[in-house]
Amino acid sequence: MATALWVRAIRHQRIVQQTVIPCTRIDPTDALEKACHEFDISVPLWLEKNSFDWDEFGQTRFLPDAFMDEVHFDRLEIEFIDPDAPKKRSRDPRNG
Repeated sequence: MATALWVRAIRHQRIVQQTVIPCTRIDPTDALEKACHEFDISVPLWLEKNSFDWDEFGQTRFLPDAFMDEVHFDRLEIEFIDPDAPKKRSRDPRNG
């Protein structure tokens, strides 16, 4: 499996729509545009906060005020998926 962008629309803490689109970690914008086209919504405004979250965590979220049109969900979350990345282990000793 190649690297991908997981895009999900969340409403009332439930995923109401989701898709996975191939992308790179460096530039998720093309995949985000494809997902928004698939969801039939406008592309959200990418702000400095989104850049920070993306660089730091490989994921970010967009609230309804980031869209030019009205959307029918509470937030749109995007997350980078790399199946070949090393798994992170919890430092909590209870997870031994």
